[in-house]
Amino acid sequence: MRIHSQYIMHFPFVFLLPLITLCYSPQVVASSSSSSSVLAQGSSLFVEKKDHLVSSNGLFTAGFHEIGQNAYCFAIWFSEPTLDGDHTLVWMANRDRPVNGKRSRLSLWKNGNLVLTDAGQSIWTTNTHSNSSLQLQLLDSGNLVLTRLEKESYLWQSFSFPTDTILPNQPFTKDTVLISSTSLTNFSSGFYKFYFDNDHVLRLLYTNNEFPSIYWPMPWLESWESGRSIYNNSRIALLDSNGYFHSSDDLTFTTTDYGDALQRRLTLDVDGNIRVYSLNQRSWSLSWQAISIPCTIRGICGPNSLCTYNSESGRKCACMHGYKSKNHSDLSFGCEPIHDLSGHYENYDFFKLPRVEFYGFDSQSIERSDFTECKKACLNNSNCKAFQLSFDEHTRSSRCYVKTLLFNGHHKDTHIDTFLKLPKSDVLAYNSSIANESNLYCVTSIMQPKHERKSVNGSVKFMLWFSIIFGVIEFASFVFFYYITKEPSGTTTQTYLAIATGFKRFTYAEIVKASHKFQEEIGRGGGGTVYKGKLPDNRVVAIKRLHEAIQGEAEFLAKMSTIGKINHRNLIETYGYCAEGKHRILVYEYMENGSLANNIGRNQLDWQNIFEIASGVAKGLAYLHEECLEWVLHCDVKPQNILLDASYNPKVADFGLSKLFQQGKTENFVFSRIRGTRGYMAPEWVFNLPVTSKVDVYSYGMVVLEMITGRSPTYDQPSDDNERLEQKRLVSWIKEKVHEASESLTETHITEIVNPMVTGEYEENQMNNLLKVALQCVDDDKDARPTMSEVVKMLIHLEMED
Repeated sequence: MRIHSQYIMHFPFVFLLPLITLCYSPQVVASSSSSSSVLAQGSSLFVEKKDHLVSSNGLFTAGFHEIGQNAYCFAIWFSEPTLDGDHTLVWMANRDRPVNGKRSRLSLWKNGNLVLTDAGQSIWTTNTHSNSSLQLQLLDSGNLVLTRLEKESYLWQSFSFPTDTILPNQPFTKDTVLISSTSLTNFSSGFYKFYFDNDHVLRLLYTNNEFPSIYWPMPWLESWESGRSIYNNSRIALLDSNGYFHSSDDLTFTTTDYGDALQRRLTLDVDGNIRVYSLNQRSWSLSWQAISIPCTIRGICGPNSLCTYNSESGRKCACMHGYKSKNHSDLSFGCEPIHDLSGHYENYDFFKLPRVEFYGFDSQSIERSDFTECKKACLNNSNCKAFQLSFDEHTRSSRCYVKTLLFNGHHKDTHIDTFLKLPKSDVLAYNSSIANESNLYCVTSIMQPKHERKSVNGSVKFMLWFSIIFGVIEFASFVFFYYITKEPSGTTTQTYLAIATGFKRFTYAEIVKASHKFQEEIGRGGGGTVYKGKLPDNRVVAIKRLHEAIQGEAEFLAKMSTIGKINHRNLIETYGYCAEGKHRILVYEYMENGSLANNIGRNQLDWQNIFEIASGVAKGLAYLHEECLEWVLHCDVKPQNILLDASYNPKVADFGLSKLFQQGKTENFVFSRIRGTRGYMAPEWVFNLPVTSKVDVYSYGMVVLEMITGRSPTYDQPSDDNERLEQKRLVSWIKEKVHEASESLTETHITEIVNPMVTGEYEENQMNNLLKVALQCVDDDKDARPTMSEVVKMLIHLEMED
C-alpha cells in the first residue's frame, strides 16, 4: 500500500477488536456531570439530564440526540449547529434501536463494559472486559475511545465502527463499512453500502434484498479500466485533514478546497453517493463526490420508475405510462403496473421511450435484430415487461434485449430505445390523447388564408410521399445488409448478461461440438451427467448436462447471473452455460483428480490433504453463505460435489442451482421439496423444520467425518425408514470413541477411527480437534452448530497450532 509516510501517525490502535461478551451485570453507580470530556468507570450519562461529553477542543459532542418523538440515539455530532439550527451527526451507537426519553442511560461498568440501556434493558454494548482502570473519552478527532489508563491504549473506539461517515484521519479498513441512512429524517440503516470487497477494491453496493447490485465502479469494467488495483492485501483508505484521499486500491482524489483550514467529513448519503463535505461559515459545501450523474445509482427510484436529472431541479423519479406509484410520499419505493401483463399476446402493444435504458434483468438477447423480431420475442414471453433496441455503431446493426423487470431506468445519450409492453387500449388511448392535443394546438394557432393552406397541404403530401419512398429504400438496404453480413447459425450468441459477468452463453450446437457429441462421460449424479470436453481455445472443460429443464429460462438465467459474479479459489469456476429450448447445461473448469468421492478409500489422500480439503471447502461455503453478492445455500454438500485439481486443492461444485437467498434474510426458507443426498441431509429436512444455512454446515460435518473414517453415512444403503438411524450410527460411533478417550484420542482410538487408507503422519491433537469441529457441525440442534465462517476460524487456529 502506498500511503504517505506522514499519515502513518494516525493509525495506532485501529485494529484493536472488542473482547469477549460478558455474562453478568455489575451494579452501576449513577453519577455523572452534565458536561465533561471523560466518563469514569461506574458512572453513567442520563438521557433526562441531557448529559454529554465534549472534546477538549470543543469541536465534537457525544450524548443522547433526539431523532424522533421520544426517540433517542447515543451519538457524536459537531458541536456548532449549522445555519438551519441542526447538528450534523457523525456516529451513532444504536441507529436501528432508538431508546426512550426516560430511564435510558449509557454506563461504563466497573468490569470495563460500555452498555446502553433502555429502561433497564440492554440495547447496545461494546462487549469489552478489562481489569485495568478505564475511562471513556471523546478525543479532539471525534473518536470516542475506551482508554486503558496505565497502558495508554484503546480497548475500544468508535472509529472502528463507523455508521455512514468517516472523519479526517479516520482509517477505513477491510473491517469497517459505511451504511447509508434510510432518509434525511430516518437515521436507520438504509440500502447503500460502502466497503472493501474481496478483490481489495472499494465499492458501492445497493443492498435492497430483492435486487442487490454493485454500481461503483461500474461492474462491467475491469479494475484497471476504472483506475483501481486488486494487487494489494492491506485494504485501507484515509482522508487526511487537508482533503486528500488515498486508498490501497489506488483510488485517490483531492477535494476542490484542498487545505487545512476547514472541517471535513466523508459521508455515504441517503441517495447512495459518497461525498466529501467541508464546513465553511456554519454551512456544509460539497467538495467531492463519487458519482456525478445521480440517475446511474442503482435503485434510486425503485422498480418500474424512470429517473431524470438536471442541475437546476436535481433528481426526480416518475412512473411510466401504464404504471402507478407505490408510495406517493416516497417515490423511491418505485411504481407498480396498473394492468396485468401476463395475458394473451394479441392483447398487447408497445409504447416507445426514446433513449431510455433499464439496466439488467435481460431474459433474452438477440443479435442483429429488428423491431419486429424483438417485439415477437417479447410477446411470446409472458414475463416480458419491455424490450430494448440498441444500435451498435461498430457492427452497424441493432441488438434486442427482452426485459423481465424494469429497474434503474434513466435517460442515456446513446442509440437505445425502450418499448413498454402495455394493453393495446392503453397505447391507443395515449396516442389518441397526443393526437387530440396536437389538433387542439392547430385550431388555436393563427388562421391562414385559404390559398396558403392549400399550398401547405400540397407540401405536406409531397413530404409524406417522399418519406414513404425513402423509408422503403432504407428498409430494403437494411435487409440486404443484414443477410450479407449475417453470421452462420453456429456463431456464439453473447448475451447482455455475458457482457456484464464475463462468462459466455453457448449455443447447443457449440456444446455438442465441444463435448464430441457427449462421448466421454466423467461423472453422473442426481442433477445431471458430466462429460469431458474441449473449447475452441483448447481449454479442457467439464460439461454438465442437467437431466431436465426443471425451471424456466428467466429463472435459470437469473441464477447464472449470480454464478457468473462468484469468484473464489475454493469454488468451481463456471465458464458459461447453455439455455436453449429444454437444454440446461453448465460449462466449468475441468478438475484433474475428479471428485472427493472417487479419492476417499483409494490410498490417494494423506492427512495433510484431508486437512487442506476440510479447510478449503469450509472457506468456499463461508463465501457462499456470507460474502458473495447474493448469498447461496448449496443444499447438497457431499463428496461427489467437491472436486480436486492436480494438486488436490478442493473446489465446491453445483452451487447456486439450489437456493439463492437474500442478504440479511437467511432464516425460515420455504422449499417445495426436500433437497440434498441421503446421509448428508440435516434433520431440518427430514422433520420439516425451518431451513437455514446450517443445513450446509451439517452436510459439511458429515463430509469431514467421512474423509477421516473412510465410512460413508450410507455405506449400508439404508431404506428411507432407517436413513436417519444409519447416519446416527456413524456419528454416535465416533462420539463414543471420543468420549472413551476423555481428554484426547490415544493412538489406539485413532487407529480405530481413521481410515486405514489414509497415508502420511498426523498430529494427534490436531486430529482430535478436527473431529470435535466436525461433530459440532453435525449437532442435531442447528443453533448449536457453528457458522461456516466460525468453522474457518477454528481450522485456521488448528493449522497455526500445528
